[in-house]
Amino acid sequence: MSDSRKEIRICFIGESFVNGTGDPEFLGWTGRVCRSAESRGYAITHYNLGVRAETSRYLKKRWYSEVSYRLPRESDGRVVFSFGANDSGWAGKQQGIELSESIANARSILSQAKQLYPILMVSPPPCGDNQILANLSEEFALVCNELDVPYLDVFSSLLKSPIWLAEAKANDGAHPKADGYAEFAAIVQNWEGWLNWFTP
Repeated sequence: MSDSRKEIRICFIGESFVNGTGDPEFLGWTGRVCRSAESRGYAITHYNLGVRAETSRYLKKRWYSEVSYRLPRESDGRVVFSFGANDSGWAGKQQGIELSESIANARSILSQAKQLYPILMVSPPPCGDNQILANLSEEFALVCNELDVPYLDVFSSLLKSPIWLAEAKANDGAHPKADGYAEFAAIVQNWEGWLNWFTP
């Protein structure tokens, strides 16, 4: 029997929060939003391309080769980016990444990607130095507005989430468990930018 559902391939590219680190169900937020879209009648191929401890400097170098290999021209391929937490953390400090480089990397990645695929950008969630991340999220919003890329600020919402904050604190200080990622997923799957990909 043939599958008449619309087939969509989605690459999620970013760091450990894209990977879903800490989730005992191994879904993270990306698996949950794809499961929800599948339940609405779409045939989703979900590629999780999250790399732990990666900064935007290295994501910039790898994203195209990874995505283009998984999204051939004949497919209906989409890309969701979510990065930045590591730029402000120990990895970014070790690599000497300043805010200006994070912004430049985001502009470079998104400028190239939007010429090739439908793309979305999701902010980094709360983690570590939240003042730095708040600034980074605001700067990413400006870049996305400039490039006309839909942008979702999950940082502000999750900073008010007792579940996200409590699970992260009880786990490793940064990553939540299943309920925290479920909160993240709920924000994404109710976002107009995401929903617009799944309209008839």
